[in-house]
Amino acid sequence: MDSDEFASIVLGNPVNRAILERLPYTGLNDVWLVSGCLFQTVWNRKTGRTPGYGIKDYDLFYFDDSDLSWEAEDAAIRQAMQALAGIDAEIEIRNQARVHLWYPDKFGVPYDPLQRATDGIDRFLATACMFGVAGSADGIANVYAPKGFADLDHLVIRPNSLPYFDAETYENKAQRWQTLWPELRVQSIG
Repeated sequence: MDSDEFASIVLGNPVNRAILERLPYTGLNDVWLVSGCLFQTVWNRKTGRTPGYGIKDYDLFYFDDSDLSWEAEDAAIRQAMQALAGIDAEIEIRNQARVHLWYPDKFGVPYDPLQRATDGIDRFLATACMFGVAGSADGIANVYAPKGFADLDHLVIRPNSLPYFDAETYENKAQRWQTLWPELRVQSIG
């Protein structure tokens, strides 16, 4: 699999396509559609399921360090949701410039500040999850795949080697994914 094939499969999910076509109109800086809606769409294609099978939500990462308040993020989310109105899916939007402010309280481990939205993708729990796509009026403007496509292509879930890795969250997510996609091969931690 390469970036072009990945992009083609991602666009085969009509929700992904609708979100990506509207991303340029959200007003968000450095904005990417990320994670489950991407890799799970690929799993669905590879295993013969419908494009949206098993996808809980559609995540957008953006980066704006001009105001790190919750109020600024909330205002940006509300503005972006106007551009995404009418898309029948749960869409979650998070400013990656703020993650270091709440992550330690939520997960109990430190989290160094990020410098761009794609830095958040680099910290996903599994290599098969580490994808982002930037949108354009035509669909996909850019694909971000820091660990490549091999694990995704071979339906392998491998833990990311991070200093703040949350083993329990990895195991829980991997178990949920394997329940929905029994074809997956999950690598244990350690």
